Amino acid sequence: MSAKKIILFIILMFIFCPKSYAIKIGLQTNVKEVKIASSVSAEIYDSIRNKILYEIKPMKVYEFKPKGNELAVVINKKPVGLGTNQITIITKQPGFLCSKRAWYRGNFVINNWGKSLTLINDVYLEDYLKGVVPSEMPSRWNSEALKAQAIAARSYAVATKTAGKHASKGYDLVDTTSDQAYGGASAEKESTTKAVNDTTGIVLVQNSKVIPAYYHASSGGKTKVWESGSSFLQSVPSFDEGTKKNGHGVGMSQHGANNLAKQGYNAFQILNYFYKDFKFAKLSENWDL
Repeated sequence: MSAKKIILFIILMFIFCPKSYAIKIGLQTNVKEVKIASSVSAEIYDSIRNKILYEIKPMKVYEFKPKGNELAVVINKKPVGLGTNQITIITKQPGFLCSKRAWYRGNFVINNWGKSLTLINDVYLEDYLKGVVPSEMPSRWNSEALKAQAIAARSYAVATKTAGKHASKGYDLVDTTSDQAYGGASAEKESTTKAVNDTTGIVLVQNSKVIPAYYHASSGGKTKVWESGSSFLQSVPSFDEGTKKNGHGVGMSQHGANNLAKQGYNAFQILNYFYKDFKFAKLSENWDL
């Protein structure tokens, strides 16, 4: 290939390659069909060859199925092969994508691995958190508790991605409490979005590594640590007496955080209470500390 052709190829790759965001969330795994819609016009890209395959019309449901080792989109009740096993769906202008009866920011990625489908939401970290905080903590709670939740959730997300917990499946976290509950843009509330924005990029670090800041609903009196132990965890009074124990009891008690906030603690003081031997740091755009 000549130098001019190589340069042209690189330019075309840059133009047509759909943008990849900071974090990938597994919305569905090992399913036989995926249904999606878009609030605006969108395009289906071949993720392998970086070329546009099909245009999606606004507010219309599209169904995807496996067709052998390929992906197929159902048109007029017939599956039409797309010639690839991985596609990316990206809006042509600012908008939202829909699946699982919820709207999401960012892109969708659909994989056909082993003749079953995986649906992934490829999204900015901060936009992801806007759908996590209101799914994990009531949006009406004290603003300092919401900020503490945003920082803990951000730390958990970054640490889990870095550890590669779900890397073999093509994503970083799942959208359930197995990692963190995530309701997409449909879950967003003004108060929790403000908490995310007010703490943009702030994480907990130990020895220059972001820690997975575990949290739970309530301990029923005292937090605990994993048997294997983590040096940033400690057992302390949880300030959630009178609340039914709910969760693994490790790290920050969400009810305790809200009660501490009511007593005048700010988000940083709350986190310093529940965790130890860590520092606050702010992520750069590339997550360099």
